[in-house]
Amino acid sequence: MSYCRQEGKDKIIFVTKEDHETPSSAELVADDPDDPYEEQGLILPNGDINWNCPCLGGMASGPCGEQFKSAFSCFHYSTEEIKGSDCVDQFRAMQECMQKYPDLYPQEDENEEKEKSSKDLEDTPVEASVAKEEKGSS
Repeated sequence: MSYCRQEGKDKIIFVTKEDHETPSSAELVADDPDDPYEEQGLILPNGDINWNCPCLGGMASGPCGEQFKSAFSCFHYSTEEIKGSDCVDQFRAMQECMQKYPDLYPQEDENEEKEKSSKDLEDTPVEASVAKEEKGSS
């Protein structure tokens, strides 16, 4: 005996072996673009920004969420020749907010990056030649 049960947004259907032997008469329902349970990308079908998209890495929430939303919205909807050139103030406000929370929004300075990569390159050959000398002297 087959039967249905509703649990929240889900409908659970239990069927018998006999039910599977006859072709289905079920009609497929078109996807609802406004379904909050449906996974969406960054931009919703209606053109709005999906602030719940995992691709934003949680930037839309947290202490600088409003500043991020303001800057990102400005850029997304910008109609300037150089897209986003009218959003400097919003991005500046976001950056200033992020600088107040260095633990949440760590910043790597370009000079630090260059120094780190050049130091790594300098260390590698020296370590290799030291290892060769130690091996040869044993």
